[in-house]
Amino acid sequence: MTSHAPIGVAVVGYGLAGQTFHAPLIEATPGLHLTAVVSSRPEAVHADLPGVAVLPDLDDALARDDIGLIVVATPDALHAEQSIAALQAGKSVVVDKPFAATLEQAEAVAAVAADAPGVFSVFQNRRWDADFLTLRRLIDQGELGEIAVFESHFDRFRPAVADRWKDRRDGGVWADLGPHLIDQAVQLFGPPLGVYADLQAQRVGATAIDYAHVLLRYDRLRVILNMGHLAAEASLRYVVHGTGGSFIKHGLDAQESQSKAGLRPGAPDWGLDPSPGVLTRQIDGGAVRTTPAPERGDYPAFYAAVRDAIRGAAPAPVPADQALVVMRVLDAGLRSAAERREIPL
Repeated sequence: MTSHAPIGVAVVGYGLAGQTFHAPLIEATPGLHLTAVVSSRPEAVHADLPGVAVLPDLDDALARDDIGLIVVATPDALHAEQSIAALQAGKSVVVDKPFAATLEQAEAVAAVAADAPGVFSVFQNRRWDADFLTLRRLIDQGELGEIAVFESHFDRFRPAVADRWKDRRDGGVWADLGPHLIDQAVQLFGPPLGVYADLQAQRVGATAIDYAHVLLRYDRLRVILNMGHLAAEASLRYVVHGTGGSFIKHGLDAQESQSKAGLRPGAPDWGLDPSPGVLTRQIDGGAVRTTPAPERGDYPAFYAAVRDAIRGAAPAPVPADQALVVMRVLDAGLRSAAERREIPL
């Protein structure tokens, strides 16, 4: 493979992740070529991607010399097995989060990735959310001073339990949305000293966790992560208090909803934040509120970085060691809720 040859990509799984996130982002990335999709729903793939081959299983993708990157977008229980198989076949791998069903499986994947010739990266796309990029800029520029409280919400209103694997998965909403919020917190502040989690199945008929309130303890900083399915008013996203001011943000990043609506990366409105956050400072005894210029969301940056890593020009955007920190916090949260105590890290 020359440095400028297109890298053939196979997406394994064509549910929400494969259809809404991976396939559109891969197609929008110069230097990547979406060669095949592994799916049991060929009609759905052909409706969206008429020129892309549909393969019946992962082995067919691993056997093809024109595929250098495998994207694992299947349910969590398959992530570790499929990632290891692809790495051992000499392929580079992107795997959706969480990149394994358990911490032990994640450690096994990381061990294989360390010795494999291909690049390994976990799809922590919300590092490139518009509001997170804006918040990170404000913190880096010292606009908020020393952060005392960082509160991150990802709430929804889904009072009825749906017949889907995500509503039955081990870890429930903590495994589903927790990796996003944990990764963002760790990117800003590093690994916590301890984890205290209150996890519960609150909806009638729920068998998996659908509410999570988690405290990540640092030295003086406190990070609060909240997610649940019974929030009719679910717009709150960030509450950040520091010695220099506060930042309050409502509304989720728009890139997922834009992709579902058929908008594609590169469109003029792609990644624009429809509800910028508010920065509040106390000046001369009064609150002064401003709206900092929002950054543009940039999910395509992830796959551009993967392409560059495969070409040897950059590190993997989310390497195994960073993803393992997220898995350790997830595991500590489950143990904390079961034992009703803080789990030190």
